[in-house]
Amino acid sequence: MKRLLFVCLMALTPGPLAAQAAGAVTEDVVTEHILPRFDVLSSKAQSLASAAQDNCVAGSESLRAAYGEAFDAWIAASHLRFGPTEDADRGYALAFWPDSRGATPKTLSGLITSEDAVAQTEQVYRDVSIAARGFYALEFLLFDPAISSLGSADYRCTLTRTLAADIAATADEIDREWQTEHAARLITPSATGPYRSDDEALQVIYKSLTTGLQFTSDARLGRPLGTFDRPRPKRAEVWRSGRSARHVALSLDALQDLAVRLAGEDADLAERLAAAFDHAKERLAGLDDPIFAGVAAPQSRIRIEAVQQAVDDIRDLVAAELGPRLGVSAGFNALDGD
Repeated sequence: MKRLLFVCLMALTPGPLAAQAAGAVTEDVVTEHILPRFDVLSSKAQSLASAAQDNCVAGSESLRAAYGEAFDAWIAASHLRFGPTEDADRGYALAFWPDSRGATPKTLSGLITSEDAVAQTEQVYRDVSIAARGFYALEFLLFDPAISSLGSADYRCTLTRTLAADIAATADEIDREWQTEHAARLITPSATGPYRSDDEALQVIYKSLTTGLQFTSDARLGRPLGTFDRPRPKRAEVWRSGRSARHVALSLDALQDLAVRLAGEDADLAERLAAAFDHAKERLAGLDDPIFAGVAAPQSRIRIEAVQQAVDDIRDLVAAELGPRLGVSAGFNALDGD
């Protein structure tokens, strides 16, 4: 009798997705999650380049607003670090961070003080160190008091315009390749393609979710937290522009959408995933600390640690239930180290 009850319970427990269901989940993620995000990124990055052409002064409100909107669009897509984003290191060209050795300000300072001609065109600028490209480099030019006042104003203007144009060109390449080639490859696996089965397609999507959660916990929250004895508030992401907590919120919004879509028709799991994400976002919203300066004070530090713990709780739920539901695992990723 006990054996019969066990078999009945197992029959009611959702198992790995069938191939047809896996394909449907992948297609939904591609068409409703991936493609719209890179389309928005391309559009907002082009607006950023246009804004820089109109007014390249660091204090320009219109330029800073366009920068913020384009950066928002990148963060909403930044967990999708595979395919066209990975090719030619485009993801790093848009987002070189963490920068533990301070390569970005050093490289920018060298370009500005020498008035290097590499900044004259976006095409040539692609040959510079990746540390001087993308949104984090542009943050220094727009928000860092030292870099934004260094050297010739004319050269900084040229550099700002070229950097913004480089961001726009890179974002456009990613979007175009997703639209014309990579979406179909992911939706329709083949023996000669980068994804040979629906399971492989789901694997890479699932990995983008788990790696995105890990990056938010370990880098966006973990780096400024440091240790109790040595908190590191100046290691927070984009603290100069006051966007540190915003990036955590945007990332959680994007990852929640992906996680719920991956849950597919498992309404109970989708609901619990959504609740776990909502809990983390509520804790974050309650901080009222846009750059995580509170890591240095015991009481506020505890509240930031609680946000990190809430993100780790999501990671546990994803690993324990969503991965088995999909029949995949996260596997190794670059954040795991050697």
